[in-house]
Amino acid sequence: MSYAYVAVSISLMVYCQLILKWQVAGAGTIPEDAAGRLALALGLLINPWVVSALAAALLAAVSWMAALTKLDLSHAYPLVSLSFVAVTLASAWLLHEPLTALKLAGVALVCLGVAIGSQG
Repeated sequence: MSYAYVAVSISLMVYCQLILKWQVAGAGTIPEDAAGRLALALGLLINPWVVSALAAALLAAVSWMAALTKLDLSHAYPLVSLSFVAVTLASAWLLHEPLTALKLAGVALVCLGVAIGSQG
């Protein structure tokens, strides 16, 4: 069950990152004036999608705490790196971000690092 908590935590954080990028990209550029920046920030903070992403981050933290009740941090924490893999692949698929050979090599190295780092 502890690995399920880790998987839930990672999934929720991936959701959070994808939604935040989607909504921030759609909000436009940051205004030059302070009032415009404040309006943009407040507009994002009341955006239902952004609120759902922040709620997902909170739930991810709760799920992570549950995982840590059963797993050593030194064993569980390398698994969090899989969120980098998931965000990279999902952002290419859903947000149409470029997926270069170097990014794929980085993903492969992260997976190798997780496989090695989570042993024992």
